Parts: sequence; C-alpha cells; structure tokens
Amino acid sequence: MAVKGIVEPQDRAENLNALRNLKMARSAHAFVRGNTIQFYDWLEQAGRTLPTGPDIWICGDCHVSNIGPVADNNGGIDIQIRDLDQTVMGNPAHDIVRLAVSLATAARGSDLPGVITARMVEQLIDGYERAMGSGRKEYRLVDRPSCISLVMKAATKRRWKHLADERIEGAKPTIPLGRRFWPVTDEERAELETLASSDGMQKLVTQLVHREDDARIELVDAKYWVKGCSSLGRLRYALLMRVSGLKELCLVDVKEALRAAAPRSTAADMPRDNALRVKEGALHLAPNLGQRMMASRIQGKTVFVRELRPQDLKIDLEQMGSDDAMEVARYLGNVVGRAHAAQLSRERRKSWLAELARNRPQNIDAPSWLWRSVVELVQAHEGGYLEHCRKYAGALA
Repeated sequence: MAVKGIVEPQDRAENLNALRNLKMARSAHAFVRGNTIQFYDWLEQAGRTLPTGPDIWICGDCHVSNIGPVADNNGGIDIQIRDLDQTVMGNPAHDIVRLAVSLATAARGSDLPGVITARMVEQLIDGYERAMGSGRKEYRLVDRPSCISLVMKAATKRRWKHLADERIEGAKPTIPLGRRFWPVTDEERAELETLASSDGMQKLVTQLVHREDDARIELVDAKYWVKGCSSLGRLRYALLMRVSGLKELCLVDVKEALRAAAPRSTAADMPRDNALRVKEGALHLAPNLGQRMMASRIQGKTVFVRELRPQDLKIDLEQMGSDDAMEVARYLGNVVGRAHAAQLSRERRKSWLAELARNRPQNIDAPSWLWRSVVELVQAHEGGYLEHCRKYAGALA
C-alpha cells in the first residue's frame, strides 16, 4: 500500500516495508538500486569467476544514482561517489559489474537497443582503464558529458535557501511533517539532543559553517526521515541545527550503519564498527564527503552522521539518448576508476590493468567476464522485478 501523510512511530515498520515495495515496483532500474543484497546473491549464484583485483576500498553499491556532485568544506564541487553504506575493502571488479548492470537497466528504461548497451559496457571499461593508466593526471581524465555538466552547473548555483525550500518551512524553521518526514518519539528526541550536544557534532557543525570551535550549537528540530529505497527500514533522522549568532541553519543526516553485503577481503584491516567503516571508505573514495562525516550511536545502534550540502545532487538517467548513454558510461567509469586508482601505486595500477585486458572477445571491446555478468544479472533482475511486481500488485492498484 502507498504511505500517505504522517505516520506515527508505532506504525513505522509496516508502512516503511510497504513504501519500499512500492518504490521498487516502479521500474526495473529502481528494483536494481534497492537490491544490493540480492545483487551479490545473484552474482555468486551465476558462478562466474571475476578477476581478482587488488584489495582496496570499493563503493560496494556502485549504481548510477550513487554518483554525483559532492561539495567539500571549502566551496569546491566534484563528481564523486556519494553513498558509501556498502563500502568495504574488497575486489574493485564488483564496483565495475554493479555500475555496468545499473547502466544496462537504465538503458532499457530509456528504450535503447541492446547494441547500445553493449557499447555502453565498452565505454565504461574504457573510461575506467584510462583512469588506471600512467602519465600525467590530465591524460587520465575523461571529458565531462554535456548532461553531467548540466547537473554540475545546477549544483554550483545551489545555495542554502534551495535546500531550505525543499526541507524546512515556517517563520520559525521546522522540518515539515508529511510523506518524507515523520514524528520522532520522546525517547528518540532525547537521544538526538544528546547527539546534537556531543563534542563530535560540535566539531562537525562548526567546521562546516567556518565558526570558532567553542561556538554554541543547538538542535532546532528533528524528524524521522523517509528517504531512499535500500535504506528504508533502518534508523534515519534529519536534524536541523543552528550555530549561535548565525541565521544560517545546517541540515544533518543521521543514518544507521549496517553490515555491508558486499564481499570483503579476508586479509583487509577494516574498522569493526560499521559507521567507522563507512567514514573510512568515504575518506578513500569520496574525500569531499568523508571530511563531512562522523560516527556515533543511537538506540544502541551505530550511525554515521553527515552534514547535507545544497550542492550534493544525484545524476538522473531516467531518459537517455544513444550518444548521451555512451558518453555517460565512459565518464562514470572514469569517476570510479579514479577513486580506485587513487589508492594504488603505479605498479599496482599497471598490474590491475593487465588483468582487465585479458579475455577480450572479438565482437565486443570489453572483458568477457564483464559482459557475461551483465547479461546474466540483467536477466536475473528482470525476472526478479516482474515477480516483485506480481507479488505486490495490490500496492499499485
């Protein structure tokens, strides 16, 4: 069933489950985005042997919507990975496959022919390999496609008032109750007050608004946040903060950190705390985001906390033309490749490139393991999506 209006805390679980099912039934692309766990289950069941890459921090959920403009602490903006819930130290091939499958389902949603999907996979790996190459940094970059440039232009123009218009209302700023924001309990409010007054939050908020470390901060409002698809069902809150003496407010996202579904290296040395794992992965893959995060606990559960910037946007690929699709695939492959390459020495990049160059069939300029994985996983996701729609058809009525 669709969730309408305000939902009280005691009714959250049932309504969140219904909302998640409804969102995932909207399109095959949405179904892929919301099924990280099933993605890795299907990848394992497919029985395909992926190349063994170097142990580095990977996104773990590297689909199209998890890449976009991300602001840093000094006013700069760059296209980076923007969601690191699933980050682990693992095999970079998993990010390549996940991104390729996401692009393939986006292409199908745009009614692009299969040959374009094949060319997108070729362009993705080309952009990725270029980022892994040697030589000066500018030679390893891919030109930004026009559709991505438009997103960057929009991000550059955005200010706090745009975020405020979307999230808060009234003469006395509050986060409005409704479809996206639900009430919190008294117990939750008390814990969020404690979090808001912590030394970690003090440091995070004051550095973001460039104030003295001893400036007093206050919690203006707090709501349970209904956001995303894969995150529905876990703890998530929106906090409206203010620094004393300033009119400008600060919006903070508090999100429960769960164990990652992405396979991790058995030899990797990672934080045991899931929130610290997310922050560490972000510092390596998306430093603009990692610098704006901290780890904490709510209701005995680990959470990571990040300040939201108006410039942080996702890339929307609901409708693409053939040329845009291939340019975007190459560019996004390069973005992910650069995030991976930044963690590797020149010799390790060279070794990984050699591994990627193996097994190129004559009819497609992409590794055979990647193309087979895309074909099999798209088939599995299509079947899973249709079965999901059949099961929850009543929610669509």
